[in-house]
Amino acid sequence: MIVAQCGLAMRGWQFWVDRGGDVTFHGPGQIVGYPIFRLDAWREGPLWYVRRLEAALIEALAALGIAAGRIEGRPGVWVGPDGPPSGGAAKVAAIGVRVSRGVTSHGFALNVSTDLSYFGHIVPCGLADAAVTSVERLLGRPAPLREVEDLVIEALGRVFGLEMAEAEAGQPAWEQATSAVQTGARGP
Repeated sequence: MIVAQCGLAMRGWQFWVDRGGDVTFHGPGQIVGYPIFRLDAWREGPLWYVRRLEAALIEALAALGIAAGRIEGRPGVWVGPDGPPSGGAAKVAAIGVRVSRGVTSHGFALNVSTDLSYFGHIVPCGLADAAVTSVERLLGRPAPLREVEDLVIEALGRVFGLEMAEAEAGQPAWEQATSAVQTGARGP
């Protein structure tokens, strides 16, 4: 971090990490997804899970006309070298997960219309030499958050082989998911 924790607290920001990766930012203009999966249902491990998250985000960005990919040894979704003004590769989505007893927590943050100045207070993901960018910066125009959310949800469904459904009002999504599993709905 560039700003001490007490400096973050003075701004009303919080800091904690109990997942893979290093410091990151979650805030307005991002799509933050924390899927909760039992990896043993796929008979796969954490690296497979991270690669699937990356694949879904890359697919969603492709639907917007953004060419994105991976960089060996650097989890997340990257664009460049011609994407951001810096002229080098830039991270458009951060990924940091935790797996405990085979169950995932944490996940990804896709910068859509994020105020990128927030990243000036930290070293995003511990990568001092990496730039951060957003969907809007890459497109050169506003990107409706709901439109991008829908593309991400659809891509997650395809990549993980899941049928995605809107949560019903008044019932927590986890209860609906449990109900779907108990009734034999399609899943892994």
